[in-house]
Amino acid sequence: MRISKMRYFFPIGAFLFLFLDGSLSHLLSQSFFTTSVAVESRLILLWFVMAICYGQVDHVFTWSAIIGLVFDLFFTGILGIFTLLLPFMVYLTRNVLTFFNRSFIVVLLIYLIDITVLTTLFYWANALIGFTSVSGVTFIGRTLGPTLAYNLATYVILYWPLKLFFEKFS
Repeated sequence: MRISKMRYFFPIGAFLFLFLDGSLSHLLSQSFFTTSVAVESRLILLWFVMAICYGQVDHVFTWSAIIGLVFDLFFTGILGIFTLLLPFMVYLTRNVLTFFNRSFIVVLLIYLIDITVLTTLFYWANALIGFTSVSGVTFIGRTLGPTLAYNLATYVILYWPLKLFFEKFS
């Protein structure tokens, strides 16, 4: 019986990308968080999208819930938001992908839609519990737009290495 290396590499990579999300946000905080901009790094979502598109990962829903819980513990301080949203995004991505062929542009569009849905649901959840009082228009201009631009750039940089990684080790 051959054991897939992805069984070990996937969780290590997921925690690495989660760490990179926080580290890059911290290192670039002077640029990411100003009075006019709030950029949210979504590398962990990129990791899951690429895994779904090009990898063969066992228990991807379980891993997304675990990573979502860790994200909540370290970054949001509210248990449950990412613990629920990240598996939902995995579910959404898997179902949407069944209608399309995998290509650079298709995966990019799915990733950008996922970021939009995730960031908007996160905003709504925070507005619902009173953690933000920013208007929807301000949210779109200050957070969603810059977040999409930043994550588009990271996608362009990381697409080929991640695609090759998931194809090789799956």
